[in-house]
Amino acid sequence: MRDIKNSTSIAIGGFDGMHIGHQKLFEALDKDGTIVVIETGYANLTPKKEREHFSHYPILYLELDDIRHLGGEEFIAFLKEKFPKLQKIVVGYDFHFGKDRKYSFNELKNLFNGEVVVIDEVTLHGDSVHSHKIRAKLQIGDIKGANAFLGHNYTIKGTLVSGQGIGKKELVATINVEAKEFLMPKEGVYVTLTRIDDEEHFHPSVSFVGHRVTTDGSFALESHILDGEVTCKTKASISFVSFIRDNKKFDSLEELKKAILQDIATASKELKFLQL
Repeated sequence: MRDIKNSTSIAIGGFDGMHIGHQKLFEALDKDGTIVVIETGYANLTPKKEREHFSHYPILYLELDDIRHLGGEEFIAFLKEKFPKLQKIVVGYDFHFGKDRKYSFNELKNLFNGEVVVIDEVTLHGDSVHSHKIRAKLQIGDIKGANAFLGHNYTIKGTLVSGQGIGKKELVATINVEAKEFLMPKEGVYVTLTRIDDEEHFHPSVSFVGHRVTTDGSFALESHILDGEVTCKTKASISFVSFIRDNKKFDSLEELKKAILQDIATASKELKFLQL
């Protein structure tokens, strides 16, 4: 990894999701560019360093509380200290900085003696792309809409936890994952792709998010692998493809298993179609 002090261009923003709008900013960087992430504490699409999977540029993370008090000139001086060779700053049309967010790209252009590139609003099918809209889509189960805005499948990564113990015996075997830092989509069943531990590839899968209303009522994120039984040791990544159905209370485990088998058939058909 190169020294970011040699960076000649930077893109500044929150960049939660690293969505198609964010990628437009990154396209304006030169080969010695760096992404500057302002951490607000609200990132739950790509929390912490998850953003690094969606760009080849190095990333500098700054805590908002450490810079929010800075005036305009102080902010520029701060950036020049971090990036002595800085020649270009790339921001979005809605970028604001400084105390009470009172400075916009206009002040940035006046204060910075290099190039300031402002990326216009990015839209898809006439709708502007924003992280808060992606969150809203996930919370209503519109996975395909969220993925279109993201430019990649929404993926949750977490650590292996123990399930309730009845899956393999009476229903189907599942991998149970805890991932508190990520936004959970709407409760229900999804077509997914699941990566186990440090494997390179993803397995076709069907996943459940929500409270186990038919059994113990506890919240779960669990995935059933479709291409054979696997052993998960420490962690898994669940990549969401599409929504199958809402969470539902069944009268018996037999009814639940029947629904799960139908979910498996639905997921298998869609994933097979995607691979054609």
